[in-house]
Amino acid sequence: MTRLGTAACLLILLSGCASVTPIGNLLNNPAHYEGKSVSIKGEVQEAAGGFGLGAFQVRDKTGTIPVVSSASPPRSGAQIGVKGKFQSVFTIGTRSLAVIREESRSTP
Repeated sequence: MTRLGTAACLLILLSGCASVTPIGNLLNNPAHYEGKSVSIKGEVQEAAGGFGLGAFQVRDKTGTIPVVSSASPPRSGAQIGVKGKFQSVFTIGTRSLAVIREESRSTP
């Protein structure tokens, strides 16, 4: 394989790392994502904040997950992309409580 071919393969692999993970995948398989950096996109459902801290929920077509942030939360109803660390708090049967600790956000 040529250097150009190798570089192209690496670029394709790295671009796949930044893909958006459906929230349902996170909630259905929390052990797989535990402690990993993930990206999600969706609509902000509920948001609360104060003293420069925030928490909000993001919903996509597969589920809803809370996001905790060291920044003020976005407004409810906003479309948002969030990158952060996935943390499963607990799983009982088929129900999981998990959060994403926000590292960065974007508007799609």
